[in-house]
Amino acid sequence: MKDILQLLDDRRGQARLGGGEKRIEAQHEKGKLTARERIELLLDEGSFEEFDMFVTHRCTDFGMEKSRPYGDGVVTGWGTINGRMVYVFSQDFTVFGGSLSETHAQKICKIMDMAMQNGAPVIGINDSGGARIQEGVASLAGYAEVFQRNIDASGVVPQISVIMGPCAGGAVYSPAMTDFIFMVKDTSYMFVTGPDVVKTVTNEQVTAEELGGALTHTRKSSVADAAFENDVEALAEVRRLVDFLPASNRGKPPVRPFFDTPGRLEPSLDTLIPDNPNTPYDMKELIEKLADEGDFYEIQAEFARNMITGFIRLEGQTVGVVANQPMVLAGCLDIDSSRKAARFVRFCDCFEIPILTLVDVPGFLPGTGQEYGGVIKHGAKLLFAYGESTVPKVTVITRKAYGGAYDVMASKHLRADFNYAWPTAEIAVMGAKGAAEIIHRADADDPEKIAKHAQDYEDRFANPFVAAERGFIDEVIMPQSTRKRVCRAFASLRGKKVQTPWKKHANIPM
Repeated sequence: MKDILQLLDDRRGQARLGGGEKRIEAQHEKGKLTARERIELLLDEGSFEEFDMFVTHRCTDFGMEKSRPYGDGVVTGWGTINGRMVYVFSQDFTVFGGSLSETHAQKICKIMDMAMQNGAPVIGINDSGGARIQEGVASLAGYAEVFQRNIDASGVVPQISVIMGPCAGGAVYSPAMTDFIFMVKDTSYMFVTGPDVVKTVTNEQVTAEELGGALTHTRKSSVADAAFENDVEALAEVRRLVDFLPASNRGKPPVRPFFDTPGRLEPSLDTLIPDNPNTPYDMKELIEKLADEGDFYEIQAEFARNMITGFIRLEGQTVGVVANQPMVLAGCLDIDSSRKAARFVRFCDCFEIPILTLVDVPGFLPGTGQEYGGVIKHGAKLLFAYGESTVPKVTVITRKAYGGAYDVMASKHLRADFNYAWPTAEIAVMGAKGAAEIIHRADADDPEKIAKHAQDYEDRFANPFVAAERGFIDEVIMPQSTRKRVCRAFASLRGKKVQTPWKKHANIPM
């Protein structure tokens, strides 16, 4: 019996070594942790339960039968984050460069199936050279099996991808279908075709970092949601994100203890809006002053910075925030901000996370670049996302809400439940000067008359009361009482139920 137990212990030790000590050292020299070290940091201490530790590949071509390491390049299993169950897979770059084989894919598919069955998030730690070439079409089939699980799990359980090394070719499409993607600066990259192929086909000279590094994907492409300095910071932020999310679409997000008064007044908000309507202010200040303990978890902070998205808690409950940022492009809507906000709104709706919308939007960004890029269709994505969402929706208009952008930003007409406005709100088809020039074309050459007409228009429309008279604004509130009013609004909506027409699925403008 002792011999058998010793044999088991020896095999476990062998499996934990992955590709061997030399390759582990090489991983550490690059500033990267091993697959198992990453899992230990991600999960609560001692909570990890591993599956398929002794699985090996089945390939016998190209001499592969001579090297059959346990685990086959991926560590899979489940554990807890702050006591809540999650499923995890972590690719092991020390084994065949973390390349995906048929059995490697089967291990990932197994935990994804279990996650959907048991209602728990899936966290994938990616560090892989791509498909295992020696296995040919079997490895490609493995990728497709994983892709199908990503699709089936979408909207059922939260899926989080952490890119901690190379992620190239077909490997990028699995993370692309997950809900959140985190990257590590300088050590991770994602691209469909690498720099060598790009040079051969297009004659462009580009480095791996420029083509698909963390800064490229957080600032330019919007593929990734955030980039962190190292593996440790990235995994800590994943733990923090999971705390905001429900385990699955069967339940609500967790309710955390809070030490902030729901009725807290914030007198500084009464002076947040500058006297000059063209002077910017930082919308993040409002978000942080509304949130429990000022805790705000921002998503895609570096991309489309004219739109802010992220999570806060109100009375301990998760709320998704979408807000225009007057500090960037005056808070205008454009292609990138519309896409960013639409995806975030749809995620919140999938998982029953209420949505708070803070509005200061002068309209859509004009220009040929926007029109040629399809701003009509991209703007419609945000419109569509708000209109189809059935979660509790509360909107606060702080200053400008002009034109079609007023409609798009969770207006009463898109079935927002509570629509509040500050006394500083201006709800109109357009700015006063532009409106005066159109309405009074005959006086266009007389600046004094146009200025008077603009002042008349401003006095008539540049306020929240015309909309309030029609019931499009439920209440004009004091800025200092915003947290109290928003908390009470969401509390009253906890039992909200909406019946929508039967359909297989909607056809969102893509």
